[in-house]
Amino acid sequence: MIETAARLFDPFSLSLVLGGTAMATLMSSTGGDLCRAVAALRPLLRARPDLDGRIAGDAVRQIQRILDYKGIACADRVKTPIGFVQEAAGRLADAGTSREFRDWAEQALEDRRARHDGAIGVWRTAAEVAPAMGMIGTVIGLVLMFAGMDDPAAMAPAMATAMLTTLYGLLLAACLAGPVAARLGRLSEAERHWQRQVLDRLEALARAEEEAVSRWVERRDRA
Repeated sequence: MIETAARLFDPFSLSLVLGGTAMATLMSSTGGDLCRAVAALRPLLRARPDLDGRIAGDAVRQIQRILDYKGIACADRVKTPIGFVQEAAGRLADAGTSREFRDWAEQALEDRRARHDGAIGVWRTAAEVAPAMGMIGTVIGLVLMFAGMDDPAAMAPAMATAMLTTLYGLLLAACLAGPVAARLGRLSEAERHWQRQVLDRLEALARAEEEAVSRWVERRDRA
């Protein structure tokens, strides 16, 4: 088993695939996207969007209770471990109108979508590039093999390079970069789903208070 694993390990082939994939990915991505792509590895397995959505829903209900007694200006008094909801509550309290809050909400969701797509795009690029780097390594190995046909002893390492670079490229794409991109995409979609629900509910609360104030003003004016 150990001997087989040792035969499948070739530092030159691995460096060629990893280095080529990294270089191509770096050249096609921004610095911010690269940083976010690396940072996304931390919550990759720990993220629980369903749980976050339930906690966010509880926070919205708390905000609604506060609004019933103290008004929308006190919405930011709710404390929640979900940073997005805490920020939204603060924006709700500071917003002059429901339209102003809605404008912020749409921009916030769009900014998050752009950041998520940028990070996911880095991993997708790596998944697309890795097999190509493997094929480049295969071509290099074949060239070396044909160049050394007069020396049978030199052909075996060249053939190993040709085969192993293809193997490494496929493994990098199919077992690492591709699955990471796919999972990040699903997590992003689930997160933005509950965030949209939260913002829609908060906007509805803001509109309801505006309508209640408008009715109160009308009754006062008629009196």
